[in-house]
Amino acid sequence: MISLTALVFGFLLDLVFGDPAFLYHPVRLIGKLISFLEKGFRRLFPETDRGKFWGGVCTAVLVIAVSTAVPALILYGVSRIHWILRLALETFWCYQLLALRSLKDESMKVYDRLAAGDLPGGRKAVSMIVGRDTQNLDEAGVTKAAVETVAENTSDGIIAPMLFMAVGGAVLGFFYKSINTMDSMLGYKNEKYLYFGRFAAKLDDVVNYIPSRLSALLMIAAAGFGRLNRKEAARIYKRDRRNHESPNSAQTEAVMAGALEVQLAGDAWYFGELHKKPTIGDPHRPVEYEDIRRANRLLYATAFLAICVFALAKVAVWALIRF
Repeated sequence: MISLTALVFGFLLDLVFGDPAFLYHPVRLIGKLISFLEKGFRRLFPETDRGKFWGGVCTAVLVIAVSTAVPALILYGVSRIHWILRLALETFWCYQLLALRSLKDESMKVYDRLAAGDLPGGRKAVSMIVGRDTQNLDEAGVTKAAVETVAENTSDGIIAPMLFMAVGGAVLGFFYKSINTMDSMLGYKNEKYLYFGRFAAKLDDVVNYIPSRLSALLMIAAAGFGRLNRKEAARIYKRDRRNHESPNSAQTEAVMAGALEVQLAGDAWYFGELHKKPTIGDPHRPVEYEDIRRANRLLYATAFLAICVFALAKVAVWALIRF
């Protein structure tokens, strides 16, 4: 139950204070480890497609092993001193591994720029949270990009790590974050990472398979609390949840599009290259910058529902095992 308490306290800290930017984030350490191992294994393995693939596999295995084992050993050592020290450390790590407040704050920077009539500022703000090219987006394009990243990161940044931490505390949270960080750094389908990052990308698809679908169901349930269209969210989810080459990305985007009654996704530019993508949702009305605020309302309602569901489920399992 220490891990559950740490998760709840960590969630509340993130909700109130957001990312502690004044401290060095552990995910940045994972990123440095990924970069270090990538350089090493690229030198070690031949520059063939097969060599790149196995170099990527070795990188992924070591990153996951180190990122999981180090927190586990530290928590074990701290718990040997006193359980309160373990609770404090695990709470802080849970706090750092969640991104609810920072996701809302970063997306609302886009909202603030657009509300002020500053389209170039909106493009710059959204470029900080998306991977696509933003320099030529109009207001609707900037808004869609912000709404889509809120939808996708509802799973990747909040519900998925929360689920892993509910099951196995901060240690499993680091396990998940190591894979998710590798996907964001290595999971590109370009010449450099097509083979080297393939294992990491597929592994990210596997670990997010259940969380993305659970996130979508929680979002549908939470849509009513956020004063959004729950019925349309469920309809579009059933119809469009596979409208993406990734098996997971369209799950939450489909719910968001239905809940907001707008059309999301479609073609986008990445690194100067146009990528043809199917649309998600129906254009009942044009996208407007207020949709960013509405998306965050659904984000918060989903997060609150999730922490309640996970906490109750863990208490129920604990009670069954104990009695």
